[in-house]
Amino acid sequence: MKPVAVFRHTSTEGPGYFATYLDAHHIPWRLIGVDAGAAVPADPHAFSGLVFMGGPMSVNDDLPWIAPVLRLIRSGVAAEVPVLGHCLGSQLMSKALGGVVTRNRVTEIGWGEVTVCESPAAQSWLGKTRAFTAFHWHGETFSLPPGAERVLTNGNCENQAFALGRHFAMQCHVEMTSEMIDVWCGSGADEIAASDSPAVQSAAAIKVGVTNYLAAMRRVADGIYAHWIEGLKK
Repeated sequence: MKPVAVFRHTSTEGPGYFATYLDAHHIPWRLIGVDAGAAVPADPHAFSGLVFMGGPMSVNDDLPWIAPVLRLIRSGVAAEVPVLGHCLGSQLMSKALGGVVTRNRVTEIGWGEVTVCESPAAQSWLGKTRAFTAFHWHGETFSLPPGAERVLTNGNCENQAFALGRHFAMQCHVEMTSEMIDVWCGSGADEIAASDSPAVQSAAAIKVGVTNYLAAMRRVADGIYAHWIEGLKK
């Protein structure tokens, strides 16, 4: 099997649990460190799937790698190479496929419940799950690109995930590990302290949530990832 390409946009937002899942299922993958200057490949056919992780930047920023990434996403979808996005990755997918990315009405940081929508796509991707507590760290939001179905939502952010055939985009972070959460709470301490958003939790509350919510979120991630890898190009 060709490797899954995993795009990292900043050093602290790597594949996390997603890499653990791929390794457990003996699926080869290749990390492309955009943050370290790696070139964005032009041909999606070199990979069985394309995965885009998070990052603190905006898809609307004037960064040299954004336009090539948007082109690759469009090419991947056209070639039926499955695409998966986490947070910034979901926003890249939306913009590449005809949506727009704007400020969300509130900044959302920490643990928060998301609801599974009543749609055929949601049932395909989430099965019998009706709601779960996900991890969040974002200030922007995406619109649904043409043809996409909303899959997850909550009161802080209407579009928490969308599906477009075999392609899946999540505003929330199901890939988190406890180590990543510790690092983010440290590097994001000033952002947490400066925010007056009612949807931003303290670092202490976030770390308590690791015990309460991480294992259950991982089970949901398993289901999403299992459905996604079914479409991988052989």
